[in-house]
Amino acid sequence: MLASVSQHTVKHPFTVTGVGVHSGAPATLTVKPAAPFAGIMFVRTDIKDRANVIAARWNNVTDTKLCTVLTNADGVSVSTVEHILSAFAALGLDNAIVEIDGPEIPIMDGSAEAFVAALDKTGLLRQNEHRRVLRIKKTVTYTEGDKEVTLSPSESQFFGFEIAFDNPVIGRQKYTHQLKEATYRADIAAARTFGFLHEVEALRKMGLARGGSLDNAIVVDGDRVLNDGGLRFKNEFVRHKILDAIGDIYLIGLQMVGHYHGVKAGHAMNNKILHVLFSQPDAYEIVELGSEAPRRVTVPVGKFYGEAEAGAVAVTA
Repeated sequence: MLASVSQHTVKHPFTVTGVGVHSGAPATLTVKPAAPFAGIMFVRTDIKDRANVIAARWNNVTDTKLCTVLTNADGVSVSTVEHILSAFAALGLDNAIVEIDGPEIPIMDGSAEAFVAALDKTGLLRQNEHRRVLRIKKTVTYTEGDKEVTLSPSESQFFGFEIAFDNPVIGRQKYTHQLKEATYRADIAAARTFGFLHEVEALRKMGLARGGSLDNAIVVDGDRVLNDGGLRFKNEFVRHKILDAIGDIYLIGLQMVGHYHGVKAGHAMNNKILHVLFSQPDAYEIVELGSEAPRRVTVPVGKFYGEAEAGAVAVTA
């Protein structure tokens, strides 16, 4: 099902620096080890007057227009979390404290490669607790017009995507990825975010995309890719949509064992399918790995790691 039955955190803290794609402001991010069952927690170190911890959970998503934004009960937010969470999911990082000195995760080169490289440098630490996963038991679907996202049962982790743009560079693309660390590194991690030149210009007039450049996004203008060197993959566009989906779905708070398939979807659809999933308790189960037979675990919705109150977690055969 997964490469390891154990939870993992980082061996040592590591820091990356860059700019926020919308503010253009410098951003410093430090990832630190966390205890088993802590999950992924973002900490806004620049916020001192109120609670500054934001759990990486689907029910903390408050905006999905241009990226995925998480907000805590005190209104403290962190945005563009999808790329780093994608790398965490693919490499098997269960527990970490992610400190950030501003409202945006640095965009780096628009892909997840920099986060993968940083994790490689520090290494992961195996923890003495079994990993829990969410297994899809019944197909659930969310549809808006010609957009659709489906989660269906599988014994492994699959992410499929279809896109269609009225543009000769992109056109129609379809791709399915079996999420494994080696294949993610080779096929997904380097795929960059993308946009059209006229959209970038419009966003800048709105005071957004101030940090966006050819260094951190593919920019398409008509039938041309403006980036030196062109594309990293012929179908880099759909591969990046899968990269995003892996990060957005990791907001479950656990690895998902199942098949995700998106059609013309984005961050909003990725979050809405999780709301649909958790509204149907018979569509999923939480399983603890590592026993002779995986054990089913009963946990309050949205409280899989880190947020469960004492006595709220019950393990059944």
